[in-house]
Amino acid sequence: MRSHTLRPQITIAHSEYAQLLALAAAGSAADTPSAADALLMEMERARVVPDARLKPDVVRMGSRVQYRTDRDDLVDVTLVFPAHADISQGKVSVLTPIGAALIGLRTGQSITWQSRDGRKHVLTVLDVFQPSQDPVEA
Repeated sequence: MRSHTLRPQITIAHSEYAQLLALAAAGSAADTPSAADALLMEMERARVVPDARLKPDVVRMGSRVQYRTDRDDLVDVTLVFPAHADISQGKVSVLTPIGAALIGLRTGQSITWQSRDGRKHVLTVLDVFQPSQDPVEA
């Protein structure tokens, strides 16, 4: 595994930024502080752009994402708000370590993320598919 931490530039849609920031802040005070703290750190370093300027290959709420793990596994998930999470359906909450790592990445970018057991992993986004409905509702 790589010895350095990968933290590429991420981009967040303006319409999602305040909601994600509030979610991270609330989670920091709740029972999921590590994932919430990871999301908060991502929001603090994100470049926020008007929705119309967000490129279609950027992971946002409701996006279906295909990525490769550092174990060479191919994974296909949809990034959702916690209330809609269901791992059996491939719906991953943004308030999980992997969800916080995915938000704002573009196709081809890699990021280092820390699992709940404290181990560091790297994932690479292979493809991003946007939902047909409003992503804020996803």
